[in-house]
Amino acid sequence: MPRYFVTLIVAVALFMETMDSTVIATSLPAIAADLHEDPIALKLALTSYLLSLAVFIPLSGWMADRFGARTVFRAAIVVFTLGSAACGFAQGLPDFILFRIIQGMGGAMMVPVGRLVILRTVPKSELISALAWLTIPALMGPVIGPPLGGFITTFISWRWIFWINIPVGLIGVVLATLYVADIREEGLPPLDIKGFILSGIGLAGLAFGVTTIGQGLFPPSVVVGLLVAGAVGCWLYVRHARTAPAPLLDLTLLKVDTFFASVVGGFFYRIGVGALPFLLPLMLQLGFGLNALQSGLLTFASAAGAVAMKTTAAPILRRFGFKRVLVTNAVVSSLFLAAIALFTAGTPHAVVLSLLLVGGFLKSLEFTSINSIAYADIDIKAMSRATSFASVAQQLSLSSGVALGALVLEVQRMGRPDAAVVASDFPLAFILVAAIAASSAFVFARLPKDAGANLSARARPVGAEQESASASQI
Repeated sequence: MPRYFVTLIVAVALFMETMDSTVIATSLPAIAADLHEDPIALKLALTSYLLSLAVFIPLSGWMADRFGARTVFRAAIVVFTLGSAACGFAQGLPDFILFRIIQGMGGAMMVPVGRLVILRTVPKSELISALAWLTIPALMGPVIGPPLGGFITTFISWRWIFWINIPVGLIGVVLATLYVADIREEGLPPLDIKGFILSGIGLAGLAFGVTTIGQGLFPPSVVVGLLVAGAVGCWLYVRHARTAPAPLLDLTLLKVDTFFASVVGGFFYRIGVGALPFLLPLMLQLGFGLNALQSGLLTFASAAGAVAMKTTAAPILRRFGFKRVLVTNAVVSSLFLAAIALFTAGTPHAVVLSLLLVGGFLKSLEFTSINSIAYADIDIKAMSRATSFASVAQQLSLSSGVALGALVLEVQRMGRPDAAVVASDFPLAFILVAAIAASSAFVFARLPKDAGANLSARARPVGAEQESASASQI
């Protein structure tokens, strides 16, 4: 069976997870009405899922090494699917939140462990193409999710947005059993329990606090308290990790230039990209008066651009190299993001589609480059720790993007009698997140000229860094 079939299995799991996390947003009003709850209170179902991700993602790498990648990946699909099925049967807010937390536990293991399977089975020379397949569902999920959720909720029932995951999950379990290798590490150190507790407090506080900014879920004092608790927890974890023999999140990985660039540069870039699925549908619907289906048909162009990228990423990186692509494309793709601020209700849909199509292509290329170079110089024995670390950073950055977009909209409508969101509120938000995304170019500019050469098969100069030699063993 071709290696890319395993990649496709992981990609389908990733698509299920990313789409589920966005499809629910469209259906919240209908769910709230059916459960006789306030829609604002029901947003706790979104934040509880993110909290679960933040707590359990750091544990994913150790679990895969201890119990085997196939075993954990398969179990994660089962947990996610059962949690999803249970959400469809929820009768009130408390059990709905509980089932979303269970879903988050599965999602926290499913995506990082799935990526780990790819990193340990695909040669580094083929890693770019393999990870390009994973970029597509990550971009398509937030685009397809809102219109799909609107369609299912309008014409069937909101409960089916969770139940449709059941057959997908069952197929995923069967395919994982047949085709995913049960890779594990020997001589694994004990679980870093103290690190798990500290990272859980720190990351959950930050993720939960950042997500509730501008959402009106809690008073400002509670949001600030969450952020402070998260910051203190992370600070205590950093102190712990400096002396722990086998920390859960290995901060020494940041000493690797390529991993540092991917995590830190990727953090800034994903803030901009993470805000787009939140801001764009709101602008099209609240600002321009489109319905959910019309909005979805336009935003789908971004996903179409991502699909077009999958066969071109590897040749582009071979021709120009990682550093040049990361720096240049961070700026160019951010300009396309900022250009959305120029949209008006009268902008021809052909123009909107064209800009989103090209922008989706460029964003997907940047995502593939960021995700690939993270593991260019990571030794195979450190892959599980690297995937956990990278997944945590990705989750926090995407949450920060949504929070920033929501905060800008919240500030601009303050003092307005009806507190309505209008079209003129969005340009500033798009320009701000685009500027933050473009700032990632400064981080990528620090990379060596031949960074990632062992991935893109570009010739490396004599005397190139020897640290990455061991990484070629994968």
